[in-house]
Amino acid sequence: MSLYFNVSACVRATSKFSDCTKCIDACPESIQLLENLPSFANKTGVEAAACIGVCPTEAFSLSDFSTTEFFFSFLDSKIRLISPKFNVPCISVLSVEHLISLALASDEPITLDMSSYDEESILYEQIDARIEEANFVLSSFSEKRLETNSEKPETVEKKEPEEEVSSRRSFLGNASLKGVVKHKMTFDEAVEADELKAFKLDAITIAKIKEKNLPDKRKILFTVLKHVDHPDAFEILAEEDVSFTSQKFVDDTCTNCQICYRICPTGALSSDGKFSLIHFDAMLCVKCRLCHDVCEPDSIQLQAGFEIKEFFEPTQRTLATFNIKRCNECGNNFTYKGGEQACPRCMVEEEEAMFLHSNALQMKADLETKSEDNN
Repeated sequence: MSLYFNVSACVRATSKFSDCTKCIDACPESIQLLENLPSFANKTGVEAAACIGVCPTEAFSLSDFSTTEFFFSFLDSKIRLISPKFNVPCISVLSVEHLISLALASDEPITLDMSSYDEESILYEQIDARIEEANFVLSSFSEKRLETNSEKPETVEKKEPEEEVSSRRSFLGNASLKGVVKHKMTFDEAVEADELKAFKLDAITIAKIKEKNLPDKRKILFTVLKHVDHPDAFEILAEEDVSFTSQKFVDDTCTNCQICYRICPTGALSSDGKFSLIHFDAMLCVKCRLCHDVCEPDSIQLQAGFEIKEFFEPTQRTLATFNIKRCNECGNNFTYKGGEQACPRCMVEEEEAMFLHSNALQMKADLETKSEDNN
């Protein structure tokens, strides 16, 4: 399997101000930044599976595996064991949302086979943390849980592979032209595999970036929650305990610059036709933090707690409202904050015109003074 990267879905491609490094934090040995975008070697495959499960916008995937298809095929099967030995390339391809959805949609308890992972490895810690978060969220409104199995399988004696001949003597010993070409091709392929893939923002990619897309894993979770019984009481979880969504508020420093809802990749933040307010839908938020990264006055804040009620009764909340008036100069709508009814652009133009006029008068006066002195 080969790692695939959809540049247009990456929040770092949406804005150079994005600080998202979730894929790099998950796979530091496989993924790095190249010109502000994630990059990896051509040969990269399952070893970077952790970035697939952690990416908030599903920008990463594997060439021969789909997490969405796995969700439905797994539920259709009678097996309730998720294991890298036979039905997933790596458990880390599954996000917290996938795990919650699987637990809720299954009639029988699901077990995740952790026996293939070293308990001291970073990968084990990441998978274990996702399972723990999924179970924590589930405990707030359901009795269903994910189970794990860490028992090591019986060791099977493996036949050692034949040692590859790679010494300089064996390489030079093959004097035939055919042999030389074969070795060169092998060498070139190895070099090419280690080369980093460079991703660029072309016109097609930029056009796709402007589209608002909700990841499939969120659609799955939203659909599953519709068929789950509502709890008698709704709990509030600490913001830091939920990695895949959030609730927000906007403070008084907001200038209504419009960048947050224009740049939001899923449409969680939105406005009306006059840009007179900021709406927020928590069930569309993937906690990519892009809106926070691009907000110059840092007006968007995370709510300290996440209300589980949003899972069952999602609401579009109004975070801010603005007094919109029509500019007396240009006729365009703008956020009015008192004083002259003119938009910021017209105010700047007026200030520049007054400065130029004043400067012209001063130059004229200086010339007249110089002319009198000469006489």
